[in-house]
Amino acid sequence: MYYSVVQDPAFCNTIHAVRDGLPSHRSEPLGLAPFLSRAIKSGRLVKVAEKETIAAAARRQGFDLAGVMRAADLASAPDLPFYRSWLAQGYHGQLAYLAGERAQIRRDLDRLLPGVRSVICVAMNYNVELPYSTALADATRAWISRYAWGDDYHQLFREKLEALVSDLRKGFTRPEEFRARLAVDTSPILERALARRTAVGWMGKNTCLINQKLGSWLFLGEVLTTLELPRDDPAPDRCGSCTKCIEACPTGALLGPRVLDSRRCISYWTIEARGAIPEQMRAGIGRHVFGCDICQDVCPWNRKALATRDPAFRPRHGLFHPPLEQLAEISAEQFARMFRNSPIRRARYQGFLRNVCVAIGNSGDPRFVPKLQRLAEHSDPVVREHAIWALDKLDHKDTKDTKITKNVAL
Repeated sequence: MYYSVVQDPAFCNTIHAVRDGLPSHRSEPLGLAPFLSRAIKSGRLVKVAEKETIAAAARRQGFDLAGVMRAADLASAPDLPFYRSWLAQGYHGQLAYLAGERAQIRRDLDRLLPGVRSVICVAMNYNVELPYSTALADATRAWISRYAWGDDYHQLFREKLEALVSDLRKGFTRPEEFRARLAVDTSPILERALARRTAVGWMGKNTCLINQKLGSWLFLGEVLTTLELPRDDPAPDRCGSCTKCIEACPTGALLGPRVLDSRRCISYWTIEARGAIPEQMRAGIGRHVFGCDICQDVCPWNRKALATRDPAFRPRHGLFHPPLEQLAEISAEQFARMFRNSPIRRARYQGFLRNVCVAIGNSGDPRFVPKLQRLAEHSDPVVREHAIWALDKLDHKDTKDTKITKNVAL
């Protein structure tokens, strides 16, 4: 490595870390000159300096966590055969981009960056100090997933990752050797499989990455690089015997620890899926109109999760626990204006109205009937069908209970 560690602002921290970590058979403190000599010979100074330089650079760009894994370690990771099995069982549903050629790329980082040696994994906390969905019971108000309350993180992350790489290049005397490729959620990469091999966190039984201090409210990003960087010791799995997330899922989407059937997942149906939601799934969706947080809300590691410092992830006006009545009246133009640079655009206007109809049908409140009657005449056939279903639910809610069971065959 060719780090200019003496010029790095984290050098003092590095000196202390290395000095404390070197074994010594002397009873008196090790002097600075002998200490540096031993540290340089052992290579420990360089390794710790590299880690501290990466961590400091990540913090400067606003990332809350950073870690490094060796790219070659992915080939022997159990995540790869699990992923093949997961796809073979059809658990990805309509998400064709997870299979085929892009699945092959996910298993081989060299196809994204030839000669890749290391992966820098970073994370940002998006949690805000507002109640979890499990603490709120008003069925006449919708739930929008916590990650979608603020701005779309993809562009923000890409800009920060670019700044991180630029910052790191300053720490090398041979920056031409620092080739890199950035990856955010949309890239064909198994980001949680990579991040769990660093100190960033472990894979929870709800399939989310969990950090001991920040919980699971994390956005992830990666820098693939040709540099050989010192890897982290992976964070230990701290889920223990807890199965709260599995037990709390209202649609039985978590078949077991870390096994998610997308076809049963509320987030899948309200964000990713196009067309009609199967009738047997609708009751289980409850009041969710975009995504679901239940398996994270009940996680013990999120009880004291810290709040984000980034204003970009603060809730936009009207997105925290909004009244279903207001959402049912949104026009296509209002949708485009309200959700500009928002993750909610992914559901599309028709999909969003479809979800609102389902939530209204699950509310049991007949005051919504006029809204549904208007939506039952919508130009989109999917919106019309879901509005008619919701009208039937409200008119016959005592005699036609279509409550989902976890054993339904999809």
